[in-house]
Amino acid sequence: MSRSSVDTMKLAVQRHPHVEPTAAEVAAKPYYQMQATSPDGSAVLILGNLDGQRQAWYGTHQVVVFLEHGRIVQTAGLHQNLDGLQLPANDPFARGLQTLTAPVDYSYAKDWSPGYRYGVHVDARLIPAGTEQISILGTTHQVLRVDERINAPAAHDRAINHYWVDPQDGFIWKSEQQVAPGLILQLLQLRPYREKQG
Repeated sequence: MSRSSVDTMKLAVQRHPHVEPTAAEVAAKPYYQMQATSPDGSAVLILGNLDGQRQAWYGTHQVVVFLEHGRIVQTAGLHQNLDGLQLPANDPFARGLQTLTAPVDYSYAKDWSPGYRYGVHVDARLIPAGTEQISILGTTHQVLRVDERINAPAAHDRAINHYWVDPQDGFIWKSEQQVAPGLILQLLQLRPYREKQG
C-alpha cells in the first residue's frame, strides 16, 4: 500500500479519550476496523497492510499494532512498545486456539522498549476457560474464552491475557493482551478481516 494511501487512512481514524463507535459509523467507512483500548483511552484502528499472516493496524499519532493469528506481535507509537516476539516452531496460536482441549505450556521471548529489554524469556500457559457470549455492535457471538498466564521472571512480570475465540475457525473477536509490563491493550474486531482458512 502506498504511503499516501496509509496517510489518507490515518486521517480517517477517530481518536478520542473513549471511543464508542456505532454499527452505522463502522458501516459508513470502507475499511476493516478494530477498536483498541488502553488506560490512555481508545481509538479505532484500520487495517493498512497485510504481509502473510502479519496485519498492520494503523491509528492516529503514528500508532501501529501488528497482529499475527490475532496476537499482538509488535507495536509502535505507544508509551511502551513491544518490539518483537521470538516464537517457538510449534506456536499454538498458529494451530488455532479453538483446538485446545487442555492447558498447553510453551515458551517464547519478548523485546520491549524503552529500556532495551531484549530477549526477555517468557513462560506461558494457555488454558481453555469455557464458552461465553460477547456482544459487538449489537451482534452476539458465541465464543470460547482462552486465558494465557504469562511469567517473565527476569523482568519480575506476570500477567494474564484473555482471548475470545470463534469455535469454528479460531478467529479472535476480542482480546486483552499485555504489550509491555503494566500496559494492557483490549482489542475488539468491529469490521474484521477474516483470513481464509485451510
